[in-house]
Amino acid sequence: MFDIIYQLYHKGDFVRRIKTVNLKPDMVVARTIIDSDSRVLLSSGMCLNEQYISRLSELGIASIFIKDGLLDDEVLVNDIVSEQTRAETVKVIKTSFAKLEKSSNFNVQAVKNVVNNILDELLNNSNILVHLTDIRSFDDYTFGHSVNVCVLSIITALSLGYSEPKLKELGVGALLHDIGKTKIDKEILNKPGDLTPEEFNEIQRHTEYGFNILREYMEISLLSAHIAFQHHERWDGNGYPRGLGGLDIHQYARIVAVADVYDALLADRPYRPAYNVNQALNILTRMAGSYLDFDCVMSLKSNVAIYPIGSFVQLTTGDICIVIDVNKNNPARPKLRIVLDKNKKRIANPREIDLSRLKTIMITRPIHEDEVPFN
Repeated sequence: MFDIIYQLYHKGDFVRRIKTVNLKPDMVVARTIIDSDSRVLLSSGMCLNEQYISRLSELGIASIFIKDGLLDDEVLVNDIVSEQTRAETVKVIKTSFAKLEKSSNFNVQAVKNVVNNILDELLNNSNILVHLTDIRSFDDYTFGHSVNVCVLSIITALSLGYSEPKLKELGVGALLHDIGKTKIDKEILNKPGDLTPEEFNEIQRHTEYGFNILREYMEISLLSAHIAFQHHERWDGNGYPRGLGGLDIHQYARIVAVADVYDALLADRPYRPAYNVNQALNILTRMAGSYLDFDCVMSLKSNVAIYPIGSFVQLTTGDICIVIDVNKNNPARPKLRIVLDKNKKRIANPREIDLSRLKTIMITRPIHEDEVPFN
């Protein structure tokens, strides 16, 4: 069994996220799929067959990215951190967790190095909105999730004006926020059904386990350790493990809590499919001021592409469009290419529009992948 499955971003492909159950032979893989040891499982450009599709299902992959011929040219999707940095960080986290389980220690410097790499890239790409659409296997969800939470937390903190030393401190704690799960039985962690009260109590203890692990390392700030301890506390005081509320929760932990929830919503899980970005942001907004810190939610939202490049939306005209670019200063008004009419028939000569320059045309809703015919 392979470990975490992770899809690399390839610039220049128009891709669609397709549920594994809807895959067909001869569909073309759009993004190289690697595991957490950097081994290539399926390369970009490979044609799927029944064996590959069956294997993806066995690995717990709920969806993958495939190329779509709906466009005659390419749509560029930029990630805010490089493929190499993502893959390296996933590998470091997996290795650290494995060492901790076997020998009760891990390489702190390796963790700090990958956090520094992430921070450097984010500082150089501060004008790019987040388009988080990576794919993870169910069994090894934690590793890819940890990387995304680190990226999202640093981006949020940048908007809040954090200094570089504080960003590094936050980044380390965010990357290791779930390290306490190394002390939890894997059968409980990956259980697809409802947890018993005893199992749920054990899951909750990962916050205490994580804090106790991290505070033993002099190289790790105690504030970073408190992220592991406090990231499930709630703004209204109804969280765990100590029932802290409001400003009693350290801001590092409040930031990570927002990133943690947002990334979890975007991931396929055994018990539900991934939410789209619009749905996830709406859920996050409803949680602001009760479950989550309102300011932290708003700071994260300001850096997220409401309609990610490559996603489909419907206009007040009834036409269906592909998002081809975003406007950083007005994320709700992206640049679009109209590709299907209101009857979902392909338009012979697609045209582009920039909603930031139009006042009369609005997006009515995002379009789910199942609603758009595959070309």
